[in-house]
Amino acid sequence: MNWDNRVAAALRNFSVAALLCFGGLGAAAAQDATPAPTVVHHPAWAVKADIYEVNVRQYSKQGTFAGVDRQLPRLGKMGVDILWLMPINPIGKENRKGTLGSYYSVADYLAVNPEFGTLDDFKHLVNHAHALGMKVIIDWVANHTAWDNVWVKEHPDWYLKDADGKIGPVRLGTGPDAQVWSDVVGLDYRQPALRAAMIDAMTWWVRNTDIDGFRCDFASNVPTDFWVAARTALEKIKPVFMLAEADKPELDEQAFDMTYDWDLYHLMVKIAHGQGDARDLAVLFLKPPKVYPAGAYQMLFTSDHDENSWNGSDPELYGKGFQVYAVLAATLPGMPLVYGGQEAGLDKRLAFFERDPIDWDRYKLAGFYRRLLSLKHRDKALWNGSAGGDLKILDPHNKEVFAFVRVKGRNRVTVDVNVSGAPQAVKGDGLKTETLAPYAYRIAVQ
Repeated sequence: MNWDNRVAAALRNFSVAALLCFGGLGAAAAQDATPAPTVVHHPAWAVKADIYEVNVRQYSKQGTFAGVDRQLPRLGKMGVDILWLMPINPIGKENRKGTLGSYYSVADYLAVNPEFGTLDDFKHLVNHAHALGMKVIIDWVANHTAWDNVWVKEHPDWYLKDADGKIGPVRLGTGPDAQVWSDVVGLDYRQPALRAAMIDAMTWWVRNTDIDGFRCDFASNVPTDFWVAARTALEKIKPVFMLAEADKPELDEQAFDMTYDWDLYHLMVKIAHGQGDARDLAVLFLKPPKVYPAGAYQMLFTSDHDENSWNGSDPELYGKGFQVYAVLAATLPGMPLVYGGQEAGLDKRLAFFERDPIDWDRYKLAGFYRRLLSLKHRDKALWNGSAGGDLKILDPHNKEVFAFVRVKGRNRVTVDVNVSGAPQAVKGDGLKTETLAPYAYRIAVQ
């Protein structure tokens, strides 16, 4: 091997049998003799699913449910399985940011944002998606509400108070690095009545609109036992899919199907900016920073609404190498996310508090994503969690090339990607010897 000491040190942590082979996301437990906790029972339809995020406000010139509804047939043909809609609730007006406010400043948990349409419009969207074979989850904001949410006046005891006993804005951290979210106020989960009301609101949406689950905002700041109780209540209605905006392993045990893989995301961005290479990807999987329950799902992504709006467009984050990282997100263990607009080559930061529609004049990457999602559906080695194949990292004898194989039964998928802007030679360790062009990738299926 020509890998450096970082990779060699990671390899020494494993037995010969486990040397370069991992069984999905729970495989990090090979480092620990303690058996991994059991994950929740995933819905059967999630086993080979991908996920697609919809920013309703920016998705069409109208910024409505109908604007999303019209594109559902196209998304179905592209291979989308789970539609995640950013918050659809009315937005608070008091202390609002910008002209239209943040989607995450919820004024009413039991209503839809009138800018998007009516409740019937939303139900039609859900029914249409179901008819096309897709599932729908909605963003749920349980950590905080708008200042003018009805609960503030009716149930002030449900809110966190400052030192003077007054409801105030959400504050995160202390000192000069503290964040203040001035448009929202925090909920107090020490109050049993609040917990009951929040679960009632979540079950209302499942019963009345037939949605298939939730993406839960800032889930790590809400007590885990609340999420377990919520999941239990929802499962009495129908099998649901739960995504936590968090990378906290305990959330995968009884409450959520999937958490975020921020470690991979941040590393991919660093490498794209010349602050690392393929050896760092190898170390991430050989010596993972967190141990997740066996069979847990992690969401793999190159962008989402936060990353796009606040940290950069795809060209800003990845330069000319974007497709290489999209390939990794689609083929490594986990569920791939496509942020709405990426298939059109979204090359700008979408405004967060204003109207800023996506330009749909071209769908230049739609075929690229269709091929990746088709692989996900067809090849069992790429399925999610325990249903997918083991990951074996290969040595391409080149620090600019990351290579791996995933195997499930007789299905074998080999991937190698050039993360550099120069041609790179690949040879040995189960790989076909040849030169990869700048930012090129190969996917071989057996």
